[in-house]
Amino acid sequence: MREQYVEAVLAVAGLIPAGRVLSYGDIAVLLENGGPRQVGAVMSGHGSAVPWWRVIRANGAAPVCHEGRALEHYVQELTALRGDTSAVSGCGRAPAWRVDVKLARWNPGNGELDLIDAIAARLQNDDGAHGKTPAAAPAPMSGPRDGLGA
Repeated sequence: MREQYVEAVLAVAGLIPAGRVLSYGDIAVLLENGGPRQVGAVMSGHGSAVPWWRVIRANGAAPVCHEGRALEHYVQELTALRGDTSAVSGCGRAPAWRVDVKLARWNPGNGELDLIDAIAARLQNDDGAHGKTPAAAPAPMSGPRDGLGA
């Protein structure tokens, strides 16, 4: 995976405030590059450098096999959850809880969007400077970027 893409994904993940989340697909849309699988691959291989628990699947599920550790962070950060958080589950078994995406999804303000736009622009400039094309076409946006998942 390109180093510039890894850095861009990690930079956006690092901006997500405590108690908020974005899905893998949300980050791809914000960067206008790649898709959920590419973002997931970055987070899987390099996510320990950022608050990885704030990047989740679109259905609210925590990163696979890290649900227990993620739950500790969610409780500490007062992230909105739904379901039974007292039930213990092992790796490969879905827990009885999820992040309440509707309540916990981060909607960046104008200042944060400016930062994200700068990250995305650097990524696009790196692609153009090296004659590379993005890993995948950006996902079509169904509404304004400041209303992710509206």
